[in-house]
Amino acid sequence: MMSKSLKKIFLSLSIALPFLIYCVYYYGMMIKNAPYKFSEFEYVVFQYGNGDSLVNKYDSRTGEYQYLNAHDSLVKKHLHLNNDDLLLLHRAAADMGFWNFPAIEVNDSLKKKGVVSPHYFIEFSYKRKSKTVLYDAGFDGDPKLKDANEELIKQIQKVLGDAEGREIK
Repeated sequence: MMSKSLKKIFLSLSIALPFLIYCVYYYGMMIKNAPYKFSEFEYVVFQYGNGDSLVNKYDSRTGEYQYLNAHDSLVKKHLHLNNDDLLLLHRAAADMGFWNFPAIEVNDSLKKKGVVSPHYFIEFSYKRKSKTVLYDAGFDGDPKLKDANEELIKQIQKVLGDAEGREIK
């Protein structure tokens, strides 16, 4: 005959242990088959500008970077992002939930009124999958989604600015 404490331990283990094994198996497979792994990362593309004119561009494949400076002059340069920069962008996209963003986040009603707001195009490409998002700063959808987009854009701009600062030195 088992004592009460032994029965409780046996009952706990018979429920908790299979659950724990299932969780390890399930989440292990989920992580292993994740479509957006940094080890499969290929490139990131970031473009922005007012309205449909995405004149400011960066492509990590080629390193081509062009933007309008404060004097409205188009500056073209080669800007290399190192592995740490790309990992930071990958993690920022994952933290913001970029993979779940809708592909198009624009405010058509503003466009019809003639209001020109900044647009941002972001693309993360991996060996098996890629994700692109076109975001309008005048987007009037879910505020959490809008905040996540703006935070990711700030992070990308910060990484590009930091990389540009390293090259100047």
